[in-house]
Amino acid sequence: MLSVMSSVIRRELLIAFRRQADIFNPLWFFIIVITLFPLSIGPEPNLLARIAAGIVWVAALLAALLSLERLFRDDFQDGSLEQMMLMPVPLSVVVISKVVAHWLLTGLPLLLISPLLAVLLSLDFNTWLAVVLTLVLGTPTLSFIGAIGVALTVGLQKGGVLLSLLVLPLYIPILIFATSAIDAASLGMAYNGQLAILGAMLMGSMTLTPFAISAALRVSVN
Repeated sequence: MLSVMSSVIRRELLIAFRRQADIFNPLWFFIIVITLFPLSIGPEPNLLARIAAGIVWVAALLAALLSLERLFRDDFQDGSLEQMMLMPVPLSVVVISKVVAHWLLTGLPLLLISPLLAVLLSLDFNTWLAVVLTLVLGTPTLSFIGAIGVALTVGLQKGGVLLSLLVLPLYIPILIFATSAIDAASLGMAYNGQLAILGAMLMGSMTLTPFAISAALRVSVN
């Protein structure tokens, strides 16, 4: 199973690097949204630090949603998704591999540019650390939960609006606890509880969503 997972992840990364727009479009979207807020409301450090949690996580959520639609759609259109379903391993293993590859292409770059966020939004070290920790725990959960919506709409033409309607309500708990943790850090308060809840969401999504995604794919393909 590990060899299959590594092969699928390597394939996804290779395809993505051949079409680099799929990597850079969500990242540029995230950077542009973060940059527009200081330009629009002014460079006041206290104001930027106060609204930083909402800015960062709304931008991250929309950037993840922007990149979700291609998670299974191209494989469905060229027939490779059906071949993956016929592989002698559980479909959930293939699903986990594709979601991990999606996070490596969309969630990991957000972590790498987080020091830039600290500069643009006038964050102190503790607040920036909270941003990084919430992104580490929250962005994989966004990918796992979003993959359910992609699997349900993969056979539909122009299913992007329906995907947003399905996925956005499920993202709200992650948004609430992540922004709460960043707000607590900016006030010098402990935020271990929020991180624990985000970690529980991540563990739950890693455990349960692959089976839901696999069932949705079988329904959509058949």
